[in-house]
Amino acid sequence: METGSVTNRLFSTPVQQLHEYLLVAHPDAAVQEKLVEEKRWFTTQYKETVAVKTRPHITVANFLAKEEMESTIIRWMHRIISNQNHFTVTLDRFSGFKPHTIYLRVQNHAPFQQLAKELKVVDQYVRGYGCPEMHLSNHPHLTIARRLPETVYHRAEADYAQKNFQASFEVSELVLLRREHAFDSCKQVNVFGLRP
Repeated sequence: METGSVTNRLFSTPVQQLHEYLLVAHPDAAVQEKLVEEKRWFTTQYKETVAVKTRPHITVANFLAKEEMESTIIRWMHRIISNQNHFTVTLDRFSGFKPHTIYLRVQNHAPFQQLAKELKVVDQYVRGYGCPEMHLSNHPHLTIARRLPETVYHRAEADYAQKNFQASFEVSELVLLRREHAFDSCKQVNVFGLRP
C-alpha cells in the first residue's frame, strides 16, 4: 500500500468569492425627498428602522458574479443600456409582498421589461462562468420597507391600503452597485447613461 500525502485539487485552489451586483434606477432629487420622508414616516409609525437604511431605488437586475468578471459585465451593460431611450417612471399606490415587504407600484413596466430582455445576454455570460441565474425585474417596484416581521407587515398593509402616493421622474441613467453580501453597504461600480 502506498503512503504519503494526498493533495486534493478541489481544496488546494482558493474559492472565488461571489459578489452581489444590483443594477438600479434612482429617482430624481424631488421624488427622492418625498420617498425618504415616506420611509421616515414608516420608521416612526412602526418602529422598524429597516425602511430608512436604503436609498430609494428600483432594481432592474440583481445577480452574483466573480469580481474578475466585472469589466466584461460593464462593457456588455454599456452597449445594451446606451442603446435604450430614457423613460418616465410613475409611482402610484402602495402594495405588498406577503408577509414581509411594502412597496410602491410602477405604472408602466414596458421599459423595464425591454431592459430585462436585452440583459439576457449578460445573464448567459454570468451563468457561463458557473454563477447563478440573474434576477431580471419583470415586476418593477420601489420598496418602502422589506424583511418586516409578519405582524408589522399586516398592520402596515392595512394602513397603506388607505394611503395615496403619486410621483413621476425621468430615468436617464442606471447605476451598477456591488456588495459582498445582502447586509453589506453597496458601492457604486459604474453609471450607464440612456439615450436622450
